[in-house]
Amino acid sequence: MRRLPLILALLLVTFVMANAQSGQMLFRSPSMNSTHIVFSFAGDLWKVPRAGGTAERLTSAIGNEGAARFSPDGKTLAFGGQYDGNTDVYVIPSEGGEPRRITFHPANEGPVGWTNDGKSILFLSSRKYDQPVGVPGMFTISADGKGMPEQLPFPMAGGPASYSPNGSQIAYMPIAPAFNQWKMYRGGRTTKVWIGNLSDSSVQEIPRNNSNDFIPMWVGNKIYFLSDRNGRNVTLYSYDTRSKAVREEIKNNGFDIKSAQAGPGGIVYEQFGSINIFDPATRRTRRVNINVRGDFLETRPKYERVARRVSNLAISPNGKRAVFEARGEIITVPAKKGNPRNLTNSSGVADRDPAWSPDGKWIAYFSDESGEYALHMKEQSGLGETKKISLGNPSSYFYSPQFSPDGKKIMFRDKRLNIWYATVETGALTKVDTNTYENPFPVMQPNWSPDSKWIVYTKQRKNRLGAVHVYSLETAKATAITDSIGDARFADFDKSGKYIYFTVSTNSGPTTGWLDMSSFPFQTTRSVYAVVLNSKDPSPLAPESDEEAVKEPETKPKKPAPKKKELSVTIDFENIGQRIVALPLPARNYAALVAATPGSFYLAEAVPPSGTSSRPQVGATVHKFDLKSRKATPFRTGVTAFDITPDGKSILIGQFPGRFSIVPTTRPSKPGTGTINVGAMEVYVNPREEWEQMYKEAWRIQRDFFYDPGFHGVDIKKMEARYRPFLNGIKSRADLNYLFREMLGNLTVGHHNS
Repeated sequence: MRRLPLILALLLVTFVMANAQSGQMLFRSPSMNSTHIVFSFAGDLWKVPRAGGTAERLTSAIGNEGAARFSPDGKTLAFGGQYDGNTDVYVIPSEGGEPRRITFHPANEGPVGWTNDGKSILFLSSRKYDQPVGVPGMFTISADGKGMPEQLPFPMAGGPASYSPNGSQIAYMPIAPAFNQWKMYRGGRTTKVWIGNLSDSSVQEIPRNNSNDFIPMWVGNKIYFLSDRNGRNVTLYSYDTRSKAVREEIKNNGFDIKSAQAGPGGIVYEQFGSINIFDPATRRTRRVNINVRGDFLETRPKYERVARRVSNLAISPNGKRAVFEARGEIITVPAKKGNPRNLTNSSGVADRDPAWSPDGKWIAYFSDESGEYALHMKEQSGLGETKKISLGNPSSYFYSPQFSPDGKKIMFRDKRLNIWYATVETGALTKVDTNTYENPFPVMQPNWSPDSKWIVYTKQRKNRLGAVHVYSLETAKATAITDSIGDARFADFDKSGKYIYFTVSTNSGPTTGWLDMSSFPFQTTRSVYAVVLNSKDPSPLAPESDEEAVKEPETKPKKPAPKKKELSVTIDFENIGQRIVALPLPARNYAALVAATPGSFYLAEAVPPSGTSSRPQVGATVHKFDLKSRKATPFRTGVTAFDITPDGKSILIGQFPGRFSIVPTTRPSKPGTGTINVGAMEVYVNPREEWEQMYKEAWRIQRDFFYDPGFHGVDIKKMEARYRPFLNGIKSRADLNYLFREMLGNLTVGHHNS
């Protein structure tokens, strides 16, 4: 016990030292008066003398504060505060104090300027009912919060604005930047700066050639603004309202200038990673050196509940526990008795996609502990050494590990459209097959045969429609068993080894070009089939007839029951297409098929939202089909994920939001039956370790998923090194997101990192 105070003291010292300044800081959105600069950092507002030094924190509320703007006399700060669910305009004295709320509307509202007399705050809001949804306009409101806001005589606005010295005009952005993170964007939503006359609403545009111009600042006879018109980066320009000339004010060879505000004697601006002051008289720039120290709570290690952070799941062989991937950890949870068990405890490592071995001893998963993903195996007890299998070079992303029924092999898919299996004893890797086309909806979903000698999967033909293939481990040969007229998906072996079940769509053709938006309106339906593998076995749907059994007289003594033969799957490929039978199930939008006990399987039906329902279903409807009765029965609705034990007798069901249950497969169960206590899952989170892992993975994702192998001319290794110094200075998750948007924006592509 005497060691406890020392340990606590060491932890305290470590925490304080860790939150002293280190790395390059992301000080954002500066504003200045005659003596100080206010900026946002780690979700709070800070103040520092214009000469630089140690900054003083002005706000410390739970919500984020930003977009600070000094009043013309420098005595008041308006800012956007995210305190009560959305952002509103608040004010505080420039020396600090209690924030006072100015706007009260459900729309997000933030300040973009002041009137010249300092009596009113200019802000953006989409509160007007007659405007398109989400399109803001400019409003003014008294700085004391009294009275109602008044809209300026312009229908739309999109960012900071600035009045002319005489107050008769205003420089503003008619639309907001469409893609802050899309560098050098040149589409139809490039931003512009307009000069609007308040008397008649007429406007004129600052000359440009499809560049992005934004954040106007009216100083004397010039309007300063930011622009990427040089084709390299964002820097500061000016527009002379008399000569109509545009001039580049700062020759910028570094990071983009992200924001700027005019203040007494200059313009303070944020160049990504630094705050600087530009003097218009001398056209010189001075960097402001700033130190910050504080108790940045978002960097503090903590324990966190993760029931609603589950990404993947699996059930134990006897159905008494379930294993989950949650926030990068692998955790098992009992069905009834016991406690959750975190097998990995690796805050700075991403451990993904668990699978339980048939003998119950091992749990396999993918881990990026080494910097690239490898296949790990951990004893379900959490004890013992971790077995590690390298997944080769080049590295990639891997999915859906699945033990063979004999436990000797683990099958998985990779991002490069391959199916592999690893031999557990030796770690040897064997490639099974490669799909033909990239598709966001996995086509190759392989499954083992009951005797571990075959793998069944679907693979796209040249016409993009899937066909069922079986791969023999003995011959290392794959054979197609369906044609390419229909689109086959979701193939699985019956547990008896006699059949393969699969679905086929005959109306999926218009949706095969999934990237084409014209494919969206089409609803795909699938029918379900079974193929008889052994030519000597009868059809599962052979005609039935009720007959009277004739009892023969017993003339010989009964023979002892024969010993149970080891299961062996036999596939006769000759005329196999003639042994495919349609099962008596309606054609629906089936999204998964999983075999259960011999002669039964489960189907997940994707249910589209109903236009007439006020509470549309979340998740799929799961049906159970039984060959003996030749009927399907609804098993559970609202299912987001499920897994079945190897013997098919128990099923793990996931439902929104974060509810899981283990129930027998013998009959449907009511919602709430068999619920397991995932709420007890708790992991240790070290934010800095997580952010380090996320930074590395962000670049690995680009390496493996970006559509252009040339990365639009970007050297991603150099780019990763260029932005890495900022990682150590991150003090909040919002700032980490800001770093991601900025660094990945160099790839100059849309739909990328919003």
